[in-house]
Amino acid sequence: MASSATPTIEPKKAAATKDSKLGAPKLDQPQLQAGGGTPSGCTITANAVDYLSPLVSRYAKFIHEELCKTHGLGTKDGVTKWLIQEQTASDKDKDADLLKDGSFSHFAHYLTCGAANVMKAVGPVDCSYPISNYFISSSHNTYLTGNQLSSESSVDPYRNVLLRGCRCVEIDVWDGEQPSSSSSEDEAARIGARKIKKEKPEMGIRKRLELRFGRKGSPPHEENQKAPSSSKAEGSAEKIQPWKSSSSFRAEPRVLHGYTLTKDTPFRAVCATIRDYAFIASNLPVIISLEVHTSPGQQEIMADIMTEYWKGMLVDLPIDPSQKSENITLPSLKELEKKILVKVKYTPPQPAEAEAQPSTLQAPATLTKSASAESMTSSSTSSGEVPEVEKKPAAPKAKIAEALGRLGIYTRSYHFKSLDQPEAKIPTHVFSLSEKSLMEVHETQPAALFKHNKNFFMRAYPKGLRLNSSNLDPSIFWRTGVQIVALNWQKWDAGMMLNEAMFAGTNGWVLKPEGYRSTSRETTQKTAVPHHNLDLSIEFFAGQDIPLSPEDDPKGFKPYVKIELHVEKNEERDGQPIPGGGKSKGGDFKKKTKTQRTTHPDFGREIVKFEGIKGVTEELTFVRFKVMDDERLRDDLTAWACFRLDRLQPGIRMIHLYDADGVITKGVLFVRIKKTISAAK
Repeated sequence: MASSATPTIEPKKAAATKDSKLGAPKLDQPQLQAGGGTPSGCTITANAVDYLSPLVSRYAKFIHEELCKTHGLGTKDGVTKWLIQEQTASDKDKDADLLKDGSFSHFAHYLTCGAANVMKAVGPVDCSYPISNYFISSSHNTYLTGNQLSSESSVDPYRNVLLRGCRCVEIDVWDGEQPSSSSSEDEAARIGARKIKKEKPEMGIRKRLELRFGRKGSPPHEENQKAPSSSKAEGSAEKIQPWKSSSSFRAEPRVLHGYTLTKDTPFRAVCATIRDYAFIASNLPVIISLEVHTSPGQQEIMADIMTEYWKGMLVDLPIDPSQKSENITLPSLKELEKKILVKVKYTPPQPAEAEAQPSTLQAPATLTKSASAESMTSSSTSSGEVPEVEKKPAAPKAKIAEALGRLGIYTRSYHFKSLDQPEAKIPTHVFSLSEKSLMEVHETQPAALFKHNKNFFMRAYPKGLRLNSSNLDPSIFWRTGVQIVALNWQKWDAGMMLNEAMFAGTNGWVLKPEGYRSTSRETTQKTAVPHHNLDLSIEFFAGQDIPLSPEDDPKGFKPYVKIELHVEKNEERDGQPIPGGGKSKGGDFKKKTKTQRTTHPDFGREIVKFEGIKGVTEELTFVRFKVMDDERLRDDLTAWACFRLDRLQPGIRMIHLYDADGVITKGVLFVRIKKTISAAK
């Protein structure tokens, strides 16, 4: 355990933006930012308290005196009795060694060293189950630095989320643009772009989007489109150069949010960043969710780049090569340590007579945007000849090139039509559905959806209208068994707080509750996990070092604590329309303390109670604490903490706080928690 003399780690703050919740802070240590579970593994920062303020120390002495009277805390037997009865200590012998004779000095050490942390430590994950038996910390549109419409694409978010515990990242890939042959051409393009801007100051958003589509988001077969060269990636990615031979350049795929104003970043640079940071925070596998919008030739370049940069990391063959493609069984999590899995649509091998001409991988050549799928797969003809493809019906062209499709071994993406389609029985398939579509499936086929998700992968992602990068409520989708609930890590909101609670202190993969696993015989969400009644009482003593944003005045700070419970609704269990449709809002049960003063508030032992809460599933119910600044118009969030109910420990506890940007702080709430779980009647 760290001592109370542990130095404080001060992360750098991000510059203020119009939307204070949008855009991840640029930290020297991204692992100190919540969302994917890693801050809770930083014992020195997350669990220890540097000191006890005079106010907290005074309450600690009152409590110590009470415990000496009620439990005989001043004796070894009294210490053991208290640890068992009130603290329900998971390692009472270790805690007893810290408390020793139960004197106040040892009691104070117990409070500050991390042993009194309200969050129960998580043990090593059981890696023996097939990989579809886990919830996975996942990111949506990972490349974006801000909103979904006009922010920049960058390699920085990949570094950020991987160091924060994310294990599934998304890459949207589009055709690259022909690199300029000289710097003068680059400058001319930039000057031209400025002229257009000056000449059309009255241009509306629709027209600007159309122009932008021509540059960034138009499909590869559209002609007469010209655009400046791709922007450089930031940081180390500036050294990542596109392919070049002694005589020519090759256009390479780029990453951006298509049909928007977002700026691009090179696909090659993204792959290099993933290679460098994939297995620093965790040895457990990383899933690359590819959204492919490129032409066949560019897809082969994608496969070439991934094979080059992820050499030795890619899962390149089934663990049991004797199995047929359609019957490959999913391996255990243990078997895939330090491996990268590619989620991409599968393309069956094409017959020999339908194969295309030698690919760019075999004979690198200059590739332009006008090179369409037809021009790559048919021989050249003069204007007077009838092309061969017009003389006889051509075989349907694969949307995904075989070279790219074969990288998807255990995570093959298929277009979702229904849970009864033939592909739904292929062990390696993955269905990706938007939050709205998945809610519709849940309402029409709840039992079939639950059965599917016990055995096969499913991915949920935010609907496209969330332009400000807001998030869905992941707990609703976890409770249907969805393994990959992709969130916008660019936005700091309730969805990301719940994600932190699910994966806190883990390596980004969490074993599902027993009834949700492929080994279980449970057939419905309603019966998969026991439902209980909950009585929860939180007694607030005091707060210490409550974090504020730099522009806030501590003298005018008026904090109160809002407590929210995120509990499974009756509609979820019965497959009925869910109120709110899965939108991420406040919890289902809410209460708050009285407003106090200063960053060291005295709550005066105020007790907040939740009594007789029904339908509670401990592993999939969440408790959220939000420290709010009581203001005249709108109360601002200044600090928070969020926990899975089964990891919220009763007793005399310290709640460690994150600031409004999700960065772990030295702020704490000193509380007493009583939690009673009883059988549902």
